[in-house]
Amino acid sequence: MIRLFRVFVPVGSLALLTSEILLITSAFILATYLVLEVDPTVFLLYDGGLVRIFLVLGSILLGIHFHDLYSKIYVRSRVVLAQQLCLVMGVAFLVQGVVSYLDADLRVPIRVMILGSVLAVTAIFTWRVFFSAYVLRVVAQDRLLLVGESPLLEDIGKHIDEHPEMGLQVVGYVTGREDTATLPGGKVLGPVAALREIIEATHPDRIVVGMTERRMRMPVAELLDLRFAGHIIEEAAATYENVCGRVCLKELRPSQLIYSGELGPRRASMFYQSVINLIAATLGVIVATPIMLLTALAVRLSSAGPVLYRQVRVGMNGIPFTLYKFRSMRADAEAQTGAVWASKDDPRVTPVGRVLRKLRIDEIPQLFNVLKGEMSIVGPRPERPEFVQALSEKIPYYRQRHCVRPGITGWAQVNYKYGDTLEDTIRKLEYDLYYIKNMSLSLDSYIIFLTVKAILLSRGSQ
Repeated sequence: MIRLFRVFVPVGSLALLTSEILLITSAFILATYLVLEVDPTVFLLYDGGLVRIFLVLGSILLGIHFHDLYSKIYVRSRVVLAQQLCLVMGVAFLVQGVVSYLDADLRVPIRVMILGSVLAVTAIFTWRVFFSAYVLRVVAQDRLLLVGESPLLEDIGKHIDEHPEMGLQVVGYVTGREDTATLPGGKVLGPVAALREIIEATHPDRIVVGMTERRMRMPVAELLDLRFAGHIIEEAAATYENVCGRVCLKELRPSQLIYSGELGPRRASMFYQSVINLIAATLGVIVATPIMLLTALAVRLSSAGPVLYRQVRVGMNGIPFTLYKFRSMRADAEAQTGAVWASKDDPRVTPVGRVLRKLRIDEIPQLFNVLKGEMSIVGPRPERPEFVQALSEKIPYYRQRHCVRPGITGWAQVNYKYGDTLEDTIRKLEYDLYYIKNMSLSLDSYIIFLTVKAILLSRGSQ
C-alpha cells in the first residue's frame, strides 16, 4: 500500500487508475486519427483537442469512481461490469452535452466521442477482466506473517481476506494456539519457538507482532536479531491502523497517544483549517441560499413547528453550542421519550424531512455554525451532552474526540454506516481517533471528495 492524503491506499487501485488513464486517453486519441478529416495533430495540439479529451477523461474517471469500481476492483460479474461501463459512458455523453451548451469549443467532435467511447469501454472491460484474474496476484503483493495471540491479528487477517484489492497477503500465523488450524486469511504455521525457522521457510515481507502478555511471552532477543538482519517488524496495533484506517480501541494504551510523534491536532493544521472553513462556509452559504429558502418554505408548509431545529451539542474542549439544522422531525418528536438516538426508518421523521435527510439538505444550516467558529467542515460529528456523559463512562478515550472542532462531515461518516448502538459508537470513535491522529488539509480534502460521492449516491443517510 502507498500512503496518500494521510491514508494508505491499495497499490492495486492506484495501478488500475494509472493504467485506465492511459487506456482512455489512448482510445480517444486513436479515434481522433481514425475519423477526423482534418490533420489530427493540428486538432490535438493547436485546436485544444487534448484539453477536450482530458475533460472527457475526467468525467469517465469520476463515473467509474461513483460506481465504486476503484474500491471494488475484482470482477464478480462481467455482465454487471459491462452495464456499469455503459452507464459511465452515458454520463460522459451527458457531460459533453452540458459542455457543448456552455462552450462549444470545448466539446469533442461527436464522431470522435462515439468511436472513442466504444474503444474505451472495450479496452477497460478487457483490461479489468485480465487485471482482476492475473495482475492483482503479482502487483505489489505484501506478504505478512502474523506473530502472537492477540485477537487483533485475527481482525487484520479478516480485513485483508475481505479486501484482496489491498495487495496484502497473510502468509500465516505463528502462535501457541492448537485449537484452531486455520484462522482468518491463513493457517497456523507453528509456535513462537519456531519463529526463525518459519521465517526462513516463508520469506515474509513484514512481521506483525501482537502479544497478549508482552513481558512474559514476547521473544525480544529473537525479534531484535531479526530486525537487525533486515526484516521489517511492526506492532499489530500499527498494522491494524494502516490496514483498516482506524485506531483499535481494544489494544490502545495511553502511552501510544502520549508519545505519538504524529498525533494531532497541530497548531498549524488547526489554523489552516480555520481559514479554509471560513472561506468554504462563506461560499457555501452564498451558493446554497436559494436551496435554503426553498427548503424553509417546504418545511413550513409541510408540518407545524419552526423551520430550524436547534439542539445543544458538545463542541471543542467540551464546550456546548447550539447546532442548527432544518427540522426533519415532528416538532414534538422527543416530548415523551426525551433524548434518544435517531433510528432507521424513524417514524418521527416527516415526509419532507425524509427527503431532506436523504439529500443531506437538512445539514446546510450548520454552515452558520462553521462561520461562528463552533464547527468545522470536517471533523468528528458533535454529540448531545446527555449521550456524551453516558458514552464517556462506557467508552475509553471518548472525551479525547473533543480536542478538535466537530464537523459537518468526517472520516467516520464516509467510512461507516449510520449507527445507533454502543458498538457502532465505538467503531466510529476508532475512525475519529484516526482522523485526529492524522489531521491535515490533505485528509480533509479526501474526506470532502468522498462525502460528495456519498451525498450524490444517498449513502449513509438516515
